[in-house]
Amino acid sequence: MKKIYVSICCLIVVLVTACSSTQSLQEYYVDSAENPNFLSFDLPASILNLEKVTLTNTQTEALESLRKLNILAFRMTEDNVASYQVEKGKVKTILKNRDFNELMRMNTPYGKATIKYLGDTDAIDEVIVYGDNKEKGFLLIRVLGNDMKPENMMHLLEAIQKSDYKGEGLERLEDLFKS
Repeated sequence: MKKIYVSICCLIVVLVTACSSTQSLQEYYVDSAENPNFLSFDLPASILNLEKVTLTNTQTEALESLRKLNILAFRMTEDNVASYQVEKGKVKTILKNRDFNELMRMNTPYGKATIKYLGDTDAIDEVIVYGDNKEKGFLLIRVLGNDMKPENMMHLLEAIQKSDYKGEGLERLEDLFKS
C-alpha cells in the first residue's frame, strides 16, 4: 500500500512539473495565426538575395547560420483596443521567461522595441525583436538560426546593404502599419 501511495505521489509531481502553464513563443505564434487581428508569415533566409553578392567568410558563416524569419504583427484599430491590450500582455509575459536574454531596449520614432535571444552569447539559436506602438499595434519577429554569432550578424547586415534586397516579402507588413 505504501509503495502505491509513493508511486502515485511521484507521478503527480512529475505531471505537475512537466505541465507548464506559461505559453511558449512558438505556441503563441501558432495560436495567433488564425486570429483576424494578426498578420503572420514566414520568410526564408534566401529572400535576402545574397547569391550574387561576394561575401567574406564571416558573412557566409552568418548567412549559413540564419534559417528564417517568423513575423507576427497585430494592427490596432478602434474596434480591437481591448484585444490589443490582452495580446500585448500575453507577449510581455512570455518574454519575461528567464530563458530569454535581453540584448537591448530601444525607443524609436515608431515606438518601443526590445531585442532578446535564446541560446548562449556565442551560439544564439533565436533572436526575438518585439516592438509596440500605442497607436498602431505591435510587431514580433523571430529570427531563427543555428549557432548564430552576434558579431557575425553585423557583417551579415553589411552584406545585405550591398545586395539587391529591397524589402521583398515585407510589403504586407508595410501595408498593415500604414495610416
